[in-house]
Amino acid sequence: MSSPPARQGHGIKLSYYDFGATTFFASQYDQRFSYCLYVPKNYSESDDKVYDLAVIVHGTGRTASQYRDRFADFADRNDCIVLAPLFPAGIGVAGDLANYKRILFHGIRYDQVLLSMVDEVAAKYRLRSERFMLYGFSGGGQFSQRFFLLHPERLHAVSIGAPGVVTLLNTDYDWWVGVRDIEQRFGRSLNLAAMRAVTVQTIIGTADTATWEITIPRDSALWMDGAQLQGDNRIERITALADSFAAHGIRVQRDTVPGIAHEPFKVIEPVEAFLQQCLRTPQAAPV
Repeated sequence: MSSPPARQGHGIKLSYYDFGATTFFASQYDQRFSYCLYVPKNYSESDDKVYDLAVIVHGTGRTASQYRDRFADFADRNDCIVLAPLFPAGIGVAGDLANYKRILFHGIRYDQVLLSMVDEVAAKYRLRSERFMLYGFSGGGQFSQRFFLLHPERLHAVSIGAPGVVTLLNTDYDWWVGVRDIEQRFGRSLNLAAMRAVTVQTIIGTADTATWEITIPRDSALWMDGAQLQGDNRIERITALADSFAAHGIRVQRDTVPGIAHEPFKVIEPVEAFLQQCLRTPQAAPV
């Protein structure tokens, strides 16, 4: 059986596997990481339609392709390409599960890894890539809220789902508890004006109260002074995060899903509704 013919893309020669639910592609910035895409059925190389971009970040279970598939219908309905990065466990430290969640880990800048993936996709497809939509649940929620702190000018909207640990806009504490040392650590200052221009959602199930995975003992390597300010469970912590945003003039749409515990695929419907509304709302001028 012969291979399907290659097709000419946005300045790059595209193949059959660059359309629909794609394979995983190694990041050309750092090949330890990869990503898959969903490209809408109506994407054609013969017209000039430009597509929005939604980045969906997995949690600790690394279910990148499952998230991609769950958002495929959304992508088809809204002329939106979905990018789902894969940040494998055990990078740098054998058995580690949390590497990407706090952005900087053993010299790896996971925000830069993601931005390089966005650049790669923008080189292949007709894409609005300067500002994109970002969603993550659990570990992906941790990544998404911290990416928002560092790169608000790149986001049209961010949806933060049930993060187990949060970073508050508190200048009395260093990263990851607060943001006192953000410029020294990341070379970027906190841009509150740009953050206020991003449409923000927090989302969590009303039964998401288990603490077994997110409690940080004082003898843990992750413990920092101020960690106790977040609250005990995910509901308390996402509330503290939204309150911290609101105290700095950042408007937050706070959504809950009745009766749902820490179940990522059961909160997707309100996330899609939020993102769809964002696509229908003109973007605020960049700051």
